[in-house]
Amino acid sequence: MIERAYYSEKISTFLNTSQDHILGQLASKHDFALDVSQRNSWIEQISTLQQNLNAFQDGSIFLEFSIPRMGKRVDVLLVIAGIIFVVECKIGAKNHEGYAIDQVMDYALDLKNFHEGSHDKSIVPILLSTRTSERINSLEWCSDGIAKPLLSNGKDLSATIEQVLADTPTQPEIEINNWILSGYRPTPTIVEAAQALYRRHSVEEISRSDAGAINLSQTNECVSEIIEHSKKNRRKSICFVTGVPGAGKTLAGLNLAIQRLKPEHDEFAVFLSGNGPLVNVLRESLARDLVARGKDNHERISKKQTVSEVSTFIQNIHHFRDEGLKSKVPVENVVVFDEAQRAWSQAQAEKFMIRKRGMSEFGMSEPEFLISVMDRKKDWCTIVALIGGGQEINTGEAGLIEWFDALQKHFNNWEVYYSRQIIDKDYSWGQDLAFKLRSLKSVQKDMLHLAVSVRSFRAETLSAFVGALIDGNSDVAYELHQIIKNDYPIKLTRDLGKARRWLRGVARGTERYGLVASSGAIRLKPEGINVKAAINPIMWFLNDKNDIRSSYYLEDLATEFDIQGLELDWIGVCWEADFRRERNKWTSNSFKGTRWQNINDDHRRIYLANAYRVLLTRARQGMVIFVPKGNEGDYTRPPKFYDETYAFLSACGCVPL
Repeated sequence: MIERAYYSEKISTFLNTSQDHILGQLASKHDFALDVSQRNSWIEQISTLQQNLNAFQDGSIFLEFSIPRMGKRVDVLLVIAGIIFVVECKIGAKNHEGYAIDQVMDYALDLKNFHEGSHDKSIVPILLSTRTSERINSLEWCSDGIAKPLLSNGKDLSATIEQVLADTPTQPEIEINNWILSGYRPTPTIVEAAQALYRRHSVEEISRSDAGAINLSQTNECVSEIIEHSKKNRRKSICFVTGVPGAGKTLAGLNLAIQRLKPEHDEFAVFLSGNGPLVNVLRESLARDLVARGKDNHERISKKQTVSEVSTFIQNIHHFRDEGLKSKVPVENVVVFDEAQRAWSQAQAEKFMIRKRGMSEFGMSEPEFLISVMDRKKDWCTIVALIGGGQEINTGEAGLIEWFDALQKHFNNWEVYYSRQIIDKDYSWGQDLAFKLRSLKSVQKDMLHLAVSVRSFRAETLSAFVGALIDGNSDVAYELHQIIKNDYPIKLTRDLGKARRWLRGVARGTERYGLVASSGAIRLKPEGINVKAAINPIMWFLNDKNDIRSSYYLEDLATEFDIQGLELDWIGVCWEADFRRERNKWTSNSFKGTRWQNINDDHRRIYLANAYRVLLTRARQGMVIFVPKGNEGDYTRPPKFYDETYAFLSACGCVPL
């Protein structure tokens, strides 16, 4: 039996083993010095269990059972009569706190979703708070076979388990060895992944072991080989990593940057992104995690210190660019540029440098300047450019073409690595990238493309569905929806209140939900949605249910600029008339002054379509789309601006609430 728990035995053996022996086994597996409070908690926990499990001697017990995705351990896991009981013990707790109820539900969800042996099993989460009064529980099952959390004070644990067994149809017995040996295939959020990677977990440990994760590991290995080749042969290289939305490009980039922090590497690495919300959220999440882990281990860690520490390898690309203006040779040998397709064109870069930096001229696109900064290295360097197709969402974002233009004109001594998918229309903007590649020192490596989305563990074909929807092909979208509809609900409503109720009702534990809309959704204001009221991304993405600034409150909305690169479990997409169906095609519109105006510029139309592509691919488990009814008395939002859009989304398969 693999060491998934500190202690694992038949319940009959557990009952006949001394507390000191069990405590010794727990202590021997504990990674940190055993303090008095942990020791006393384990003693009371063992005593409570031995007093309550006599009727279930045929079952199995696991203490400190690992939940890898969350980097935590379940206090107690019981397998009795084919049912898995997940027990979180709060020794000395006088109340059943809401956060603890969410915690035990999170553990149950993690087992159900990511542990293969538990996919089809009935799971009952129990919060055991030892100083509470007795409580009458009502057993309620969710559709996926997880019960709503039950509450216990320890004294009534046996009765609680007995009641579950009595009220539940007989379950097939669980073969324990097969169950414990079955694969664990987690799909962490980018925040969870960053925290786990920083704790030195490998990509393989925190990602699924199916095709998507294999692809991710192979891409990571391929880029690492390119870096080592460049280092050994004193070459300057750039590798373009492409991928579908949610394929793990940012995860791959973070992994590469963190890997190079290891002592055996004698070079510096940095992860750069022009996505301010992503940088701030990742930095804050790592800092909070470091402080929290310090508290768990009874260490005092300064928040200021942790922010400074994580800022060394996660930086805003604009700060790196400004340092580059000083003509210094960068200390980094490996630089990862996230969302490199969003780098500025020459016109946009020059406009910014003249207006904001007081320069008389600039004369370079952002890709050209960034490559020129790394070209100052005398020995070797590697640039890793992470490219997302169809993700350019802002004026002046040049796409991939500017990188190739810069390499072709000024840096043709660099080695260029790419996958064959790079010439796809989503990346090339209609340009002949194949022609440009022929004039460079280019090497094709197909492992540099991430083809499978790992963001949504419920629907890998979501990005294809969204692509068909944005392309206006309802027939293809409908067929793709048939594939995902049972695992990934996509609901449709004309009532924002219904959308909010659905989000609150479908989420369990700490599953995060929130509302999103395009930055151009100006006339959603009569619905109580003000996209001009800026959110604080750190608070919106990281703060808990008790904070009105968090996404949970469903009051403040994130736009495409806030949420690109990040994700929630459940999302409400608020659709506006800026991107609407008219006469069986999408039209692009911008609200100026007092009325809507057609967008005729091709690039701006692409940016708007991509904004909706971003919004529709941010949910890990499902979404609801709210399309307003409009108002005949308001010329800025007549029903005809919304009705055809609603009909089209319905034709794509979205299910009305």
